[in-house]
Amino acid sequence: MMRQLSEDEVSVRGERYPMDETEGLDRPLLALTASDVCQILREVVFERRTMTKVGSQTWDEVYACHFLVCVKGWRITLYNDYDELDYCEECVSPDGRHWSFGPGNRLGTDPVALLSTWEHRTMERLLKAL
Repeated sequence: MMRQLSEDEVSVRGERYPMDETEGLDRPLLALTASDVCQILREVVFERRTMTKVGSQTWDEVYACHFLVCVKGWRITLYNDYDELDYCEECVSPDGRHWSFGPGNRLGTDPVALLSTWEHRTMERLLKAL
């Protein structure tokens, strides 16, 4: 026999999740998808959101390493591969949801890979300008 859901839980596909109340929305607190993260990157590219770097090093100074940016509370770790935007390592949303690149990810599941060529180049330019 299934127990009743409490007021701060919701059932999605038979699983129980805590309610996300950070934005006053009644929706489950689920993991982020690559598409969710890609949408945030696109909003930066189209200047709907502002991106700031976390830390003192510039994109050129990290050269071949992870580079952390913040987009209105979203913390996104991108990989600078010899001055080129390679992939997204992880993302944490303001409400604590998480996405990370892992060994089980299939091709096309990296948010950076979902960007168009123009969006990718524009994002690289914006990163270099930080």
